[in-house]
Amino acid sequence: MTDSDGDAFTRTVGWMSTIAGWISAAMIVAAVGITCQMIFVRFVLNASTVWQTEMVIYLVIAATLVGLPYVQKLRGHVNVDLIPIALAPRPRRIMFFATISASTLIILVMAFYGFEFWHFAWDRGWKSDTVWGVRLWIPYMSIPAGFGLLALQMIADLWAVARGYDKPFGLPDRDPLAARAASGGH
Repeated sequence: MTDSDGDAFTRTVGWMSTIAGWISAAMIVAAVGITCQMIFVRFVLNASTVWQTEMVIYLVIAATLVGLPYVQKLRGHVNVDLIPIALAPRPRRIMFFATISASTLIILVMAFYGFEFWHFAWDRGWKSDTVWGVRLWIPYMSIPAGFGLLALQMIADLWAVARGYDKPFGLPDRDPLAARAASGGH
């Protein structure tokens, strides 16, 4: 499915996932830049670093979580498509709805508990036990944000297949085994 396919909901969610992907990429670039700065400070200037290691860790984890919806949009998550390819269109569709629904439910639970965890950090003023003492609600925000956007992208994927904007697992509506048999098994 391209960004021009579907209705306003699927296009908006796709746009949000793309923005999340760009933010994730920017976080990775920032983490690499900070790592280079940290190496320069430690080994060239022979000075100590205070915040760099912690910041890089938070950025890489946040980039992973915030990048989830973009990877889902591109169908880039690890996927074993042997079974969907072997299935006829109707069982493939059933399998798609079953797996995406179960996955979305699990992701929504993770988003809920991630929000609860973030809220505890916010409400109680948690800070890291380091010299930098970062307020932990800031890096913890990536948990509900990433999982919430991932759940939204998965709901949009489900909606797109239900409305006919996309195919289950992105595969064509032909029966691969019937097509193989029709071609003489080659």
